[in-house]
Amino acid sequence: MRNILRIFILASFISLTACESFLGDNVNPNEATSATPELVLPNALVSSANLFLRYSYSAMWINGYTVNAGGYGGWGATVTYNMVTTDYNTLWSSTYDDLVNYQYIEDQSAEEPSLAYFNAVAKTMKAFDYAMLVDVFGDVPYSEGLKGAENVTPTYDSQTEVYKDLVSELNSAIEIFTTATGANSLGSADVIFGGSVSKWAKFANTIKLRMLLKMAASSETSAFATTEFAAMNTTVGFMTEDAKVNPGYIATAGKQNPLWERYHSNAAGTLSGSGRSAIPSKYVYSFYNGTKLTDNVRGPLTYRSFNNSTPTGQLGNLVDNPDALASQTAWFVGTGTGTNAVATNGLLKGRTAGFPIMLASESYLLQAEAYMKGFLAGDDLKAFDNGVTASFRYLYSDIAGALPAGISLATQLETYKADNATSYLVNYNLASSQAEKLEAIITQKYIANNFVNGHESWADFRRTGYPKIVNGSANPNLSFASILSSSPRADKLPVRYLYASSEYQLNPANVPTGIDQFSSLVFWQAQ
Repeated sequence: MRNILRIFILASFISLTACESFLGDNVNPNEATSATPELVLPNALVSSANLFLRYSYSAMWINGYTVNAGGYGGWGATVTYNMVTTDYNTLWSSTYDDLVNYQYIEDQSAEEPSLAYFNAVAKTMKAFDYAMLVDVFGDVPYSEGLKGAENVTPTYDSQTEVYKDLVSELNSAIEIFTTATGANSLGSADVIFGGSVSKWAKFANTIKLRMLLKMAASSETSAFATTEFAAMNTTVGFMTEDAKVNPGYIATAGKQNPLWERYHSNAAGTLSGSGRSAIPSKYVYSFYNGTKLTDNVRGPLTYRSFNNSTPTGQLGNLVDNPDALASQTAWFVGTGTGTNAVATNGLLKGRTAGFPIMLASESYLLQAEAYMKGFLAGDDLKAFDNGVTASFRYLYSDIAGALPAGISLATQLETYKADNATSYLVNYNLASSQAEKLEAIITQKYIANNFVNGHESWADFRRTGYPKIVNGSANPNLSFASILSSSPRADKLPVRYLYASSEYQLNPANVPTGIDQFSSLVFWQAQ
């Protein structure tokens, strides 16, 4: 494995986008022994933000958030799904690069009670990274995966066993966050929650909830999930605010908000190629413009020129898709262009905004599903409404997290319900079956995660079949599958990624063979 051969654990320091203040004068990236967990953690968290964006960006082309803009060519596997093993080399290696940082922190803090919180953060973020890896690749090197030069050809662990052990690690992290005594504060090294261990405990508990819901869907792991749900420490709570990475992003090359960098403009003000070549799909837009649902709250906060001239298209349409906007990206709703773009609300809030890796809206909607299915005791209707409200809050909030004057989120929720008075996808109390309730929850999570977490939305679709599509339909409002798809499946979609070619070159005895992007299911996927 290429990542295993990287014996300098802190080599990732060279390429991370963290501010220079995180690299103290005495840190030599070529000598891992000179770095402390306090120095490694902020850079690792920033690396995780960049990694998360890669996962989200890759999935957004599959789950209907983005499609090819007119005037661009060379889309290849993006529109055909004819993946090859070189397509995800960077995603694979970057994940292990990030994991190596957390393994280093965990190893260095394991026998130091004063560093207990750093140890728990490392366990939490390893679960965050590994879960994403399993969700798209299945079996992965785990028990032998981070041994460095000690083992350069690690065996692959069963994806179900990896998930089980990650839950165990999260349990350990939560225990540390809630009971450790005499531990040093995370302080400024924590660029997500500002040193709050109670928020870290909620974050770890929410990651575990997400994983257990997936495990409950599989006959291989449902019994394990049931046991873990029964033992879940709900007094810890779940996330009630957005988890956002911000090391002090600044309007300097390589150091601004990564979503802004990818989809708006670089520090010099040049409009991003990713922002120009991608436009929203007609499918996702239909949840805002009245085709499926009317959303006059989030529509204008999500899409520029809503609801009359936002360019929308269909994946794989190389003839009729509209061009991107002339001097803007379709997801920036503020004023100004280039370096004169003014910080605003919506999705692309500004160059220095915090970067979300999990939204509170997802946390509430995960809870709603767990309550609805009886895994945990709670009010699924209340959690559902809280999830929608939290989605409004995230989009309304400006770069500093403040809401516009005079905005009542409760009023906006009631307006949304009234505008969709007969739809159980908005008015949860109208859902007459567990299937309709689940559809409502997952559809609202799809909307809330739009352009924020494509990875998890794709996972939800593979697990539940929601939001609904009409299999094989060429109508862009009814399916987000590419019209140039080569998939033999009824839904015309892929189900996973292929292992990196580097694995077949460097670890051929262990990498699984016979993997197909259309038939090799991850363990929690529905058929």
